[in-house]
Amino acid sequence: MKKRKSYKNGPVDIYMRITVDGRRSEITTGRSCEPEKWSISAGRSSGKTEESRTLNAYLTDLKSKVYEIHRQLVQKDEIITADIIRDRFLGKEETPITLVSVFEEHNRKVEILVGSEYTPGTAERYRTSLKHTINFLQWKYKVSDVPLKKINHQFISEYDFYLRAVRKCNNNSAVKYLKNFGKIIRICLANEWMSVNPFLNYKYKVKPVEREYLTENEISIIASKAMVSDRLEQIRDIFLFSCFTGLAYIDVKQLKHDDIIQGIDGEKWISIKRQKTNIPSRIPLLPTAITLIERYRNNQICEITGVIFPVCSNQKMNSYLKEIADICGIKKQITFHIARHTFATTVTMLNGVPIESISKMLGHTNIKTTQHYAKMLDIKVSADMAKLKAKSSYEPINFNQKVLCTKLTEHGRK
Repeated sequence: MKKRKSYKNGPVDIYMRITVDGRRSEITTGRSCEPEKWSISAGRSSGKTEESRTLNAYLTDLKSKVYEIHRQLVQKDEIITADIIRDRFLGKEETPITLVSVFEEHNRKVEILVGSEYTPGTAERYRTSLKHTINFLQWKYKVSDVPLKKINHQFISEYDFYLRAVRKCNNNSAVKYLKNFGKIIRICLANEWMSVNPFLNYKYKVKPVEREYLTENEISIIASKAMVSDRLEQIRDIFLFSCFTGLAYIDVKQLKHDDIIQGIDGEKWISIKRQKTNIPSRIPLLPTAITLIERYRNNQICEITGVIFPVCSNQKMNSYLKEIADICGIKKQITFHIARHTFATTVTMLNGVPIESISKMLGHTNIKTTQHYAKMLDIKVSADMAKLKAKSSYEPINFNQKVLCTKLTEHGRK
C-alpha cells in the first residue's frame, strides 16, 4: 500500500513492486484497500468479504502475468530488468537498440569533432568500417540492422571470416576493422546495452609488415634524373623533401613557412604537430630540404594558398611516383609514404642517428613504431656487422684442414 503525503483516512492505493537484482520498479494496480484490512506480510487483503476475495484474486492474476513475462524473457535469452518487465506488463514494447544505429550515432559525433578530437582520416576509417558492417549484415543475415542482443562470439567470428574471405582484406586490415568495431561494442557495454562482451576469448594479432624504402643510390638516381614534365619534377621534389624530413603526406601538404623556426642550434627546423596523432614533431632541416623549400618560394600556387609546396591529392601523387619509378628504372612499388620509411632508415639510422632521436623527429608515441620503420632486423644489423668486418683484428682464419677433419672423425661420427 502506498499512502499519499496528504492521506488522512479511507482506502489506500495498492501498487505492485517488481525487483530485479536489487533494482525496483512500481506499477499501480488500479485498486485500493482500507489499511486495517491489509496484510503487509501477505501483500493481500485480510478481509473475509467477497470484495476482499475478488481483490486478492485480481492481485494474484497480476503477479502471474509478471512471472509469465519473466519466463518469456528467460526463454528468449533477453536482458531482464525491472523496467523491462514493467514496460512489457503495461504493453510498452521497448524498441531494441540496434548495432547500426549505435555505429551511426558514434560516427556522427566523430564527424562533429573532426579538427579538434579526430582527424579526417579517422572519420573516413569509421565510415568505411560502418559500410563493411552493413554489407556483412546483408551478406550473412539478409538484414540491414540487428539488435545488440544478437551480437555474440559467433557473430564476431563470422564478421572476421567475411572481411578476410569476401572483402579479401589482409590480416592487418581485417584486424583494423575489427578494432574499430570493438570500440562500438565497448560503448554498448559501458551503457549496459549489452551484458556480455562478444570479443571475450577472441584473439587477433597484427602481423609485422616488411616496409619498403629507398637506398642512397636510388635517392640519387631520382634526384639527378631529368623529368619529362614540370609536373613530374614538382612531384619528385616534394617526394624527396619528405625523404629528407620524414614528414607524412598530409603534413607536407599543410606545411607553411611559419612552421620553419630557428632551432636550439641556430639552424632552421620544422616545428609542427602531426596531423595523425597531434604529437609535436621537430626536425632539423638538412641542406637538401632547405634547397627544395627555396625552390618553391615564388611559386604562384604556394603564394595563393600560403603553403610551401604545391601538393596534389595523395592518389595523384602516388600515380605520378609510379611513373617516376619507371623513368628511373626502379622496380620497387613507390608510394609517398615510402619517403617516410626512407628517412627513418637510409637518411638517419644508417648514418648513425640514434633511434630515440629518429622517433622524436617522426612524432611517434611509441619507440616500437620507429623500430618497424627502421627495419631493425636487417638494415641496422647489416651496418653494424659491416663495421665489425672492417676491423683488422677480424682477418680470415686459416684452418688446418687435416686437423679439422681428424677432430670431426673423433667427435662427430653420428
